[in-house]
Amino acid sequence: MKTGTRIVRRGDQPTGWKLDADVCIVGAGIAGTSAALEAAALGRKVVLVDSLPALGGQAVNSIIGTFCGLFSNGPQRFQVTHGIADGILRDLGDKGALHYKEGPLTTVVLYDEVALARWIEQKILDAGITVVLGAVLRDVVREGRRVRELEVATRYGDVRIAANGFVDASGDAALTWLAGFDCQEPETPIRGTQMIVLENLDETDLPTPPAFRERVEEKAHAYGLERKDGLVFYFRGRNIGIANMTHIETPLEPMAASRTALVGRDQADRAFEFLRAEYPHIYRNAHIRSYGLPGIRQTRWIVGAQQLSSDDVIAARQFPDAVARTSWPIELHDRAEGYEWKPFGDDHLHTVPFGSLVVKDADNLIAAGRCIDADATALSSVRVMGPCIAMGAAAAHAFDLADGGSVHDIDRGMLRERLADNVDRIDPPHLKN
Repeated sequence: MKTGTRIVRRGDQPTGWKLDADVCIVGAGIAGTSAALEAAALGRKVVLVDSLPALGGQAVNSIIGTFCGLFSNGPQRFQVTHGIADGILRDLGDKGALHYKEGPLTTVVLYDEVALARWIEQKILDAGITVVLGAVLRDVVREGRRVRELEVATRYGDVRIAANGFVDASGDAALTWLAGFDCQEPETPIRGTQMIVLENLDETDLPTPPAFRERVEEKAHAYGLERKDGLVFYFRGRNIGIANMTHIETPLEPMAASRTALVGRDQADRAFEFLRAEYPHIYRNAHIRSYGLPGIRQTRWIVGAQQLSSDDVIAARQFPDAVARTSWPIELHDRAEGYEWKPFGDDHLHTVPFGSLVVKDADNLIAAGRCIDADATALSSVRVMGPCIAMGAAAAHAFDLADGGSVHDIDRGMLRERLADNVDRIDPPHLKN
């Protein structure tokens, strides 16, 4: 039986597509995913856009490998972010795809990136969210203080998306920048990391973190490692490690950014060479399972109605319009050889104000994730996954309350009531070791 064909040719006016939504979210990382699922749960029509051909952003595709900022500090630690975090911890935990690692002051949760990817994909599919992947922003239509629509280019043609509200969860404030609103960049570049996943380790005699850091500092130069610190997170019981031992520049210039991927992998190979040579009893039979995309920490962010400052973070300021909270340390990667790490005490919880999410001169544009308005030091503490999940949920509820009006005019007390689980809730400790 023959299958028929037909002749086609691109015309002078190539076919394009048009989508209408209540909320359009640019960036399908953890903040964008949270915003999309929360908005859909509120009954809103959602379009989720990402430049990658896959969902999950850095959490999946850069293989960050750890949920940070989800728990408070101290012996009575409790979960400070809920929403989609609850479903992730429950469902991935049931599959054995999580490992809780409690340090002296902080708690991180290691996760299997494949399991997280499938969780996100299935939830987005079940929620009926329209997804446009492999979509690069090329134009934004703006009328005064409102973004009306945006145009993205895909390998299948251009798509125009009109919406009442837009969430910039791009990480680089790409939507805000292209719309012509003010943005800011750090005076000193903040470095990213090339993550790798290592398999077939021997877990019987792992070094303590202090001893490991001393060895890296002593021997890094011999292996050509630019970064003189770093760590490996061990996923106990699976003979898997996630190596965070490199520093790479993450410029907002296309050729340099492309080169970063190659430089980063070379640095990762050098780190693996260091591990195999210095700890042969652990890494003799190990191999690199996968290289993530370059991991980006901070590049460009919005100018908001309010800026979160490092003083606010250090003083644990409790904002009346708080939408997120975390105990995560200041973690500023502003130099090649190392980074600033300032953990907080047992009772410390700092918050993120709604004003730092709202683009100052826009009525229907909210940032979520690592491109909110904060100084570089403050942002280094709130750009991690816990508060990013909370920020995404806040963006969805803000648009629901605005209902087509300006997000600057919403009742912030009502917003806080909706977000109580992420700013006020305190549960008994329930970590799973």
